[in-house]
Amino acid sequence: MLVIEQRGYGDPRDVLHPNDHPIPPVADDELLVRNHASSANAADWRLVCGEPLALRPALGGLRGPRRVAGSDFAGVVEQVGAQVTGFTPGDRVYGNAPGAFAEYVAAPAARTAHMPNSTTFAQAGAVPLAGIAALQGLRSGAVTAGQQVMILGASGGVGSFAVQIARHAGAEVTGVCSTGALDHVRRLGAAHLIDYTVEDPTEGPARYDLILQLGGRYPVRQLRRRLQPRGVLVQSMGDGGRWFGPLGAMTRAAVVNLVVKQRLTALVAKESAADLEELSGLLDSGAVRPVIDSEVSLTQAADALERVRHGHPRGKVVVSITE
Repeated sequence: MLVIEQRGYGDPRDVLHPNDHPIPPVADDELLVRNHASSANAADWRLVCGEPLALRPALGGLRGPRRVAGSDFAGVVEQVGAQVTGFTPGDRVYGNAPGAFAEYVAAPAARTAHMPNSTTFAQAGAVPLAGIAALQGLRSGAVTAGQQVMILGASGGVGSFAVQIARHAGAEVTGVCSTGALDHVRRLGAAHLIDYTVEDPTEGPARYDLILQLGGRYPVRQLRRRLQPRGVLVQSMGDGGRWFGPLGAMTRAAVVNLVVKQRLTALVAKESAADLEELSGLLDSGAVRPVIDSEVSLTQAADALERVRHGHPRGKVVVSITE
């Protein structure tokens, strides 16, 4: 089968290479999925680049791993592990698995759910990690109807889901994005817009119950000025620096939470079949729709990661694998 193999750490176009691998064996708690679509995430390019640098021993070793890249998948079950229930060959499924830039994926059942009936493979492949991150980020901020919510990075892969999920929860959303993305974020349901190229989102009279920071390196002390006295700031791990990534945000949050009534927390998304099932319901109801910025072939997966890394996509960059 065709895969995109990572060889060491570095820029995606330098260290990702098409290769031929055998179809992976399936453990008792896994499914063999013929993969139709994946997508590029910030977490994927960080693994390829080996960032944050301080965590390289846990990411794949100091010198870099040799492994298949990618994490999101959407496809059809071909084989079911001995201990797996609830799935049969022929089921359309999606989820998270290591090595998803490949024609076949050995997918952990605990990270796999049935695909929404309303989506294509390309649309479903855009959902797993970004949709889960948006859902868990808003949940950690205890989003409820009537709240004022600011989302920094509202036009990106996670942000596009977060705007829609927050609006569905009944919150009034302020989306922060660049000039060219204003109409995109408005269509997703943001009631208010801030163009960060002309206006500092940390300045202004409005106060928010929840700020979800998915982009921009704004100092915590400035963001806290925009929070209600008991408001919550959720910072994505993707906003951390090159050396320490989420560790700095986690440390600051732990210290600040000791002395203020506001709450700070770092978002580290965790793969979850239950959350995928919740997302499936939101997608099938029409409350949420996947937003696809662009679509590339499997052999162009490195270009997809570069688009996420430097191109400021509106929504997700999908990697189409098989028809």
